[in-house]
Parts: sequence; C-alpha cells; structure tokens
Amino acid sequence: MKQTQVKEQATHKTITTLSKYAEDIAPYRGREAEFHKLFKPYEVIQREGNCLLNSGIDQMWDLITGVDTTYIYDYAKAFIGVGDSTTAATATQTDLQAASNSKYNAMETGYPTSTTQKATFKASFATDEANFAWNEWVVKTTGAECLNRKVESLGTKTTGTWTLEVAITLS
Repeated sequence: MKQTQVKEQATHKTITTLSKYAEDIAPYRGREAEFHKLFKPYEVIQREGNCLLNSGIDQMWDLITGVDTTYIYDYAKAFIGVGDSTTAATATQTDLQAASNSKYNAMETGYPTSTTQKATFKASFATDEANFAWNEWVVKTTGAECLNRKVESLGTKTTGTWTLEVAITLS
C-alpha cells in the first residue's frame, strides 16, 4: 500500500482596518464602544499583509511554552505603534523605524480579542496624538517586543481620531 506524505503548512493573514473620524475620542476613553456607536468614520481603509518580526515570533514561543509569563499581549500590556518611516520591513527589525514621529497607544477597552484562530488588536489616536504621516505600524507589548511591522502609506493625520485595528489569523 502506498503511503501518502502529509505536507505541513501554516499560514498567517493580517487584515488592517484604519477608520478615520472627524470627532475626538479623548472624552470617550474607557468608553470607546460608545464613541464608535455615536460617530461614523469619514474614511475606512482596509489593507492586507505584514511582516512578522523574529523577536515577536520568539516571544510568541516563549509565551506558549511558559518561558515568559510577564509580557503578554493583553489589555494592560499591548499597544499599537504608528510612525512615519518608509524603511522597508524586514524580519530582523525589532520596532518602528521612525526617528522622531512615532506614537504608541494602548488597546481600546475590550481588546485584544481572540476568536477562531484570530487575534484582533485595536487602538485609537485622538485629535492631539500622532499627527504626522502614517507610513508604518507595529503591535507591541510593554516588554518592548514587537510582534510585527507593516510599511504602508495610510495618509497624514492632522486632527480627529484615527482608529487602527489589526486582525491576525493563523491557520
């Protein structure tokens, strides 16, 4: 009887959704869901792809095996960072590449989430935050490890609220 060889295969898919609002989310901190019910974005940009970073992959394995139990990607320790660098993403990078224009914000209430092979991270940047060209983003923990990095022009923020949601699916 001929044996069929099973080929191992794993994939990851990242969908990023940027919602741009004219209104300021600052008065709604801790009640972001209320903000999103009251106001509608004037523009929504959805993109696919990112670069998993070696240090982020190593941290995932440390978390899975229990080597690291401190710097998990939970509500208190996960951040999304944005910057203005256009330096191409490579797996050996460890963070945003922006020299001066960068900003990290904590998760909105209720994030990150984990459902059906997917983790979703979401952070909002208020009127007075991250007002520069958004050319790169990362998902990061307080332990200074970045899970991934993406370089893409999302526009130049000057006012209002921009909300970045990053959904990563492993299969």
